[in-house]
Amino acid sequence: MIEQKLQIIEKKFQEIEKQLGNPEIVTRPDEYRRYSMEHASLLPTIEKYRDYQRVLKELRDLVELSASEDPELKVIAASEHEELIRRKETLETELKVALLPPDPNENKNIIIEIRAGTGGDEAALFAGDLFRMYTRYAERNHWKIELMDSHPTGLGGFKEVIFSISGKGVWRHLKFERGVHRVQRVPVTEASGRIHTSAVSVAVLPEAEEVEVGVRPEDLRIDTYRASGAGGQHVNKTESAIRITHIPTGIVVACQDERSQIKNRAKAMKILLAKLLENRQMEQQKAIMNDRRQQIGSGDRSEKIRTYNFPQNRITDHRINFSVHRLKEVLEGDLDELVAKLIEVDQQEKLAAIQ
Repeated sequence: MIEQKLQIIEKKFQEIEKQLGNPEIVTRPDEYRRYSMEHASLLPTIEKYRDYQRVLKELRDLVELSASEDPELKVIAASEHEELIRRKETLETELKVALLPPDPNENKNIIIEIRAGTGGDEAALFAGDLFRMYTRYAERNHWKIELMDSHPTGLGGFKEVIFSISGKGVWRHLKFERGVHRVQRVPVTEASGRIHTSAVSVAVLPEAEEVEVGVRPEDLRIDTYRASGAGGQHVNKTESAIRITHIPTGIVVACQDERSQIKNRAKAMKILLAKLLENRQMEQQKAIMNDRRQQIGSGDRSEKIRTYNFPQNRITDHRINFSVHRLKEVLEGDLDELVAKLIEVDQQEKLAAIQ
């Protein structure tokens, strides 16, 4: 079945190459661009498939060498056979992964919401730590970060912070961060040195275009109010803050970080569209919950996906039962090992589901 799918893809690839060589197509920029993009997307799979075919041919040739009466040829065949088998198995796995159904959000940018849960001031401080961790991870990957809304605390943490990350592969690398993150450490505010456990909720939303969601102006209620800082102090005297309510779903978003009402409105609308797209995708997947609870829950410790244990210098991802003992480095943005393991397990589960 996989072989048949690959043959269909190769035939399609050959047809695209033929079109790209057609002088008439070259004179139509939009059509030529569409074929070029499709060609580029299929090329890695085709190269693996052709490499796989070469390996199969070499294995067939080795069978003939093994049947030879020449002892030297038999030795050569035996030494090459094991390596070719390993290469064949690796390519088979890679081709199966390439044939997995595409993630509809694969090429989307993301919006991340971090919200302090159980733990008071310590949870807010850890929300700040996670915000810095994702910011530095984004910088390491040369992605663009934009702060959209925040509610800082006096101690330097956040009750809530919302920001967007733009760049190639952001959804694929960060979609697994959604859930409750638990921290175990001695808070800076704790005089007796006791270890506290706190929790922070993280939601990761794919960005959406208005045409994807189909928002009608009459479905929105837009309110303006004065932006305020920590402790309720007004940071300006104009009603620059924006609150948008999507009446059919009851989803409410607000933004006050910009001094400009227009900029706050644009950011709030971007967050709203992302939440509406997520809701629609949850409905399509027959999810029970439709208001981000699947991702962020209530902030209760029992819903944790990951624990950051400072006394033991350990981070454990409970979904895949995987730990790393590099807590400081991870919080400084070195998420590569964790992310790679999560992607690997996700692919293995998907492959198991189609076999």
